[in-house]
Amino acid sequence: MVNASVVNVAETRAQPRGIGLPGTILGIGLGGFVDGILLHQILQWHHMLTSAVTANIDIGSYAADTVPGLQMNTLWDGLFHTVTWLAVLIGLGMLYSRVTGSRGRVWASRVLWGWILVGWGIFNLVEGIVDHHILGVHHVISGEFQTLADILFLVLGALLVIGGWLLQRTGRPIDLTDHNDRTHSLR
Repeated sequence: MVNASVVNVAETRAQPRGIGLPGTILGIGLGGFVDGILLHQILQWHHMLTSAVTANIDIGSYAADTVPGLQMNTLWDGLFHTVTWLAVLIGLGMLYSRVTGSRGRVWASRVLWGWILVGWGIFNLVEGIVDHHILGVHHVISGEFQTLADILFLVLGALLVIGGWLLQRTGRPIDLTDHNDRTHSLR
């Protein structure tokens, strides 16, 4: 006779959850870091509110070439980086909780890196549409090529989503419960 409690425990064991959501959240955070560090700080093409004077919402004028304007932009850049940092921490925490037994195989997985690219692309699309086009609070670069740069930013976002999606589709599924059996997908 089979012990009913053993059967119930085996039947209720949850299937491993995929790494799509943690990878996407990581990608959103990392994409935000690339934008903030490269475009805001290193190249200094824009800050969060540098186009506020021409924005589609009335939030005031915060030109980066004045001390008060730079102070306000630096504050908002810092808040932006806080959100992207939290996204990275949440994504890492979720990923770790899902892959503790298979860490090495997951980090080398096309599935994880594909989802990270999807998240980065989603960041570019949302940030580009909302901040550059709808609100108009800043642009990739102001001036003669402003519209072209904003459109190319969206194209890059779309290419990252498509490329990441295709990359994760070519990855081999990873089973979190058995290192020898690869039947459970982590997509």
